[in-house]
Order: sequence, then C-alpha cells, then structure tokens
Amino acid sequence: MSEEGGLQLDGVYKTFYQGSRALEILRDVTLQVRPGELVSLVGPSGAGKSTLLHIAGLLEQPDGGEVIINGQPCAGLDDRARTALRRRTIGFVYQFHHLLPEFSALENLVLPQMIAGTSKAQAIDRARSLLDQVGLAERADHRPARLSGGEQQRVAIARGLANAPAILFADEPTGNLDPHTADGVFTMLLTLVREAGLAALIATHNLDLAQSMDRTLRLADGHVV
Repeated sequence: MSEEGGLQLDGVYKTFYQGSRALEILRDVTLQVRPGELVSLVGPSGAGKSTLLHIAGLLEQPDGGEVIINGQPCAGLDDRARTALRRRTIGFVYQFHHLLPEFSALENLVLPQMIAGTSKAQAIDRARSLLDQVGLAERADHRPARLSGGEQQRVAIARGLANAPAILFADEPTGNLDPHTADGVFTMLLTLVREAGLAALIATHNLDLAQSMDRTLRLADGHVV
C-alpha cells in the first residue's frame, strides 16, 4: 500500500440486509484522492455515495477492504484510535448544516476545536479568521436562526475546516440551497479547499459543479469508475 498522504480505499465492500435479502452497496471499491486534489463523486440516489463517504471518513466500518488516511491503514484501529484520527485529520460538510442552534456562528466553530484539544483562545482566533474568509466576520455572534440558508452553510463549511484537516468530505454541500446561492457557496468551498491544499471528495448530483473539480468518480452498481 502507498504511504502517500490523502485518502485511499483499497477493495472496500459494504453490505446491508433487509430481512434475508443482502444489498451489496459497495463492491471492491478502490480509489485515491491526493493532497491538493478535488474529486467529485456522482451517481444516482441510493447508489451508496453517503455510505462511501461515511466509510472513508471513519464513521462506519467496511465489511472488507482497507481505508488509508494519510498513509495510516485503519482496518486494525479500535474505536478510540479511529475517533482520534478522524478529529485531527478529517473534516465533514453535509447537505444540511447541522449547526448547534443554541450557539453563535463563532461558538459553532470554537467547540469542535476545543473538543480536539485546542485552547479556547486559539480556537476563537481561528474561528474568527475562518468566518472572515467565508465573509461572515460581522455575523460571528449571530445564532443560526438569524442567518440565511447560504450563511448557515458557509458557517458549516468553516466548521468543517476548523481543525485544519488534511482531508475534507462533503455530501451534497449545496443540495439544500437555491441555484444562485448554491453557486456562490460552492465557489467559496472550492477556493478554500484549494488554498488549504486538502484532499477533498465531494458527493454531488450537480454535474456542472462536478465538472468544476479536478476529476469525477461515478458510483454505480456498487462500483466506482
């Protein structure tokens, strides 16, 4: 196996069961996303894109195969080690922002950093810097309910970058926004990812957005091509 940074999946399988019926969602999936590379993941609804992202992001275990994060094989890691690796290496952005409603935009960025062991002062400094980068410096003290949908998703993107991950996974990150807002948010996401030199795997139904990335992977019948 390569010791390169970024993400590798090697022969990954995942099966779900409905009663006695086995549904092979992923079949011998092998792929690589290198540092500084943005790769889109496309495929029909129900093809398993979210499952693939969850396995690659160490949120689910595959039934077979290996996930390699920054050269670290993960199959033999226990839950604590997987959690530690995920916190320091991986960022996530989802279709729905999942911001904590009782906390401000700033606090939504500070909390994951403090959970990962960053001091409060350092976490606040980085949170303010990220909010400035996504154009929300003046909205730092606003709770999610006082932000528009596009603003909430920009905060969610900033949160995904808060712990300076090496790898970013995004699952339909603009799927809940109107087309005009989605274009602006997606452009901002691509800019931030490229500037940080991350390995990014982004699931999307929007083929125009997919074509703006470096490479496209298609998931169909459990296989990636």
